[in-house]
Amino acid sequence: MKKINSQIVSEVVRPRPADSFKGTFGKVTLVGGNENFGGAIIMATMAAVYSGAGLVTTCTAPLNAGALHAQVPEAMFADMNNDSQLAALVEKATTVVVGPGLGDDQASTHTLHVVLAHLKPEQTVVIDGSAITIMARDHLAMPDSHVVLTPHQMEWQRLSKIKIADQQPSVNKPVVKSLGATVVLKSHRTEIYNGAQIYQLPLGTPAQAVGGMGDTLAGMVGGFTAQFHQQGVRAVLAAVYAHSDVAEQIAAQQYIVLPHQISRALPAYMKKMSMQTEEHRIGFTN
Repeated sequence: MKKINSQIVSEVVRPRPADSFKGTFGKVTLVGGNENFGGAIIMATMAAVYSGAGLVTTCTAPLNAGALHAQVPEAMFADMNNDSQLAALVEKATTVVVGPGLGDDQASTHTLHVVLAHLKPEQTVVIDGSAITIMARDHLAMPDSHVVLTPHQMEWQRLSKIKIADQQPSVNKPVVKSLGATVVLKSHRTEIYNGAQIYQLPLGTPAQAVGGMGDTLAGMVGGFTAQFHQQGVRAVLAAVYAHSDVAEQIAAQQYIVLPHQISRALPAYMKKMSMQTEEHRIGFTN
C-alpha cells in the first residue's frame, strides 16, 4: 500500500495555459438533490466550481434552484426530472457526478437509470451516496465508463457484501477488481483502490466528521477529473489529498471544519500548489 502526499497535488494541479478558456477545463454535470436533500448537491456543486471545472451544470429538483443560484451563481441549473434534458447534459459532460442527495425512492432510481443509460466510455462518472445504495440494492452493472465509486464504509458493505469489520485490503481488492472501478473507500484513513494498486491517505481529522463532507469530496473528484482528465487516477488521488489537506489546515484554528469552507479555500490552495510545480520546473531548468 502506497501512501500519497502533497506531491500528487503539485504534480496534477498545473499553472493554467495563457490561451485557456472555460472549455479547456472540462464540463461537469452533477445529478442529485431531491426535495429533501438539496444541500448535498449544492455542496458538491460548490466543490466542483471552486476546484476549477470550466462549466458546471447541476441537475436537481426544481425546489433547489433558488438556493443553488444563491450559493453558487457560477453553476447552471437543470431539472433532473426532465429526462431528455438530463440525458443531453450527461452526454455532453467530461465528468458526471451522481448521487449526492439523490435519495433512493422510485423517482431517484429512475433518474439514476437515465444517467447510466447515457454515459459514454470516454467519460468519468463519480458514483456517490444514494446512487451507490441503489446500485447495490438493485444489483445494477457498472457502466462502461471510467467509474469512480466514493462509498463510506456502510455503503461499501452494501455494495461489496463485506462487513465493516472485515474491510481489509486483502478482502476488498478482489471485489474492487470484479467491479472494474476506482474505489475511494472513505474512513479514518481513506484508501483508494485502482487496479492492482492501493493507496492510503495519511491525513484526516475528526474535525471533518460533519454532514456534507463526502458530498464535497465527490464534487472535488468531479472537478479534478474534468479539469485534469489526462491525468487519469492521479486526478482522483490529488482531489482526495487536497480535500483533507485543506481540512487539516482549517482544523488547526477551528473545532470543526464545515464542508463549504474547504471549497472556498480551494482556489488559493490550488494556486499555491501549482506555483510549487512551476518553481520546481524553473529551478530544474536553470
